[in-house]
Amino acid sequence: MLVRVGNALTPTAVEPFWRSGLGDDVIIMKKLLCAVMLAALVQPLAAQQRQTRNVIIVTLDGLRWQELFTGVDSALVHDIRYTPLQTGVKDEFWTTSPTERRRKLMPFFWDSLAPTGVVLGDRNAGSLVDITNVHRFSYPGYSEILAGFADDERIKSNNKVPNPNVTVLEFLNQQPGLRGKVAAFTSWDVFPHIINEERSGVLVNAASEPLPDAGALLNRLQLQLPNPWNGVRHDALTHQFALEYLRKQRPRVLYIGFDETDDFAHERKYGTYIRAARRTDDMVRELWQWVQSTEGYRNATTLILTTDHGRGHGEAFSNHSREVDGAQHIWIAMFGPDLRAVTNQNAAGQFYQNQIARTVASLLGFNYDIDPRIGAELMVGRP
Repeated sequence: MLVRVGNALTPTAVEPFWRSGLGDDVIIMKKLLCAVMLAALVQPLAAQQRQTRNVIIVTLDGLRWQELFTGVDSALVHDIRYTPLQTGVKDEFWTTSPTERRRKLMPFFWDSLAPTGVVLGDRNAGSLVDITNVHRFSYPGYSEILAGFADDERIKSNNKVPNPNVTVLEFLNQQPGLRGKVAAFTSWDVFPHIINEERSGVLVNAASEPLPDAGALLNRLQLQLPNPWNGVRHDALTHQFALEYLRKQRPRVLYIGFDETDDFAHERKYGTYIRAARRTDDMVRELWQWVQSTEGYRNATTLILTTDHGRGHGEAFSNHSREVDGAQHIWIAMFGPDLRAVTNQNAAGQFYQNQIARTVASLLGFNYDIDPRIGAELMVGRP
């Protein structure tokens, strides 16, 4: 017999009653009693084994695996067409050691986070992470991250079309104890459609949208600061809005979508792209330090960092599409109480973007199996 434990079906030990010769009513009652007792015993045990109470997902739009794992690109940082000398980027971030370069670019990530968790996507070390959608740009990538599968026929543009697929954020917002405790803060104004805010009930604060809880100053600043992009606000504003909401509302699931790395790369401004990545590392530091200093979040929160797509090689770094080789290669990093640190050797293998959604739900104790296309849970680093 199978008994439901949480969202999983688990075999029970009631089969001997089937052959006992007792009356049907007695057999049914004994089977039900045994199932209830087993569920009562097993479910608390599963909860004790899982320490994650909150999940925070952060995406850095279009940040290449090459920069994350080896720092600034030699071919681009020395080319004044992409990195003008007056920016100072070459002097600040260049060294001949790839390990030192990556630490210069993202010091908090490599000094404080990486030694404690799982970092996947270093293709030089045999750790491969790929997207499964064919399009290799943002809406399909974010939908794959959050829904757990590619939908190439229906999700094939960056147009503001409500996502027909349920995301893991919507799924979690429907679960007991999580309703109203799921929120998203993003720089790009397409996210209310990607998450399907109207249908899902998930709070999505995007672009220049005001937030009463953030206070008058932040709301004024985002309207008064010059913005070079249509439909995108500065990542620093997104970060501060998310932090204010986190401090005041204490969500259990929080998604933060940064955008500037992609914006500057499209403009072929490699030095500015690098500085955007460095600023994001500092914002992640501020976020994680608050988490680890706050009751209810400290040692009870899993942080997942990733990107929606890769980029081309060399001078093609500014581009990503189905025609651009390398745009399918991404990275995933995870840190939290239910993950142990892994070495490059442990992280070797093939992983996919579509595995993130089920992993998020599983860390919170839910089986996200609403669609057969959803990728398998990422088990790397699990005890």
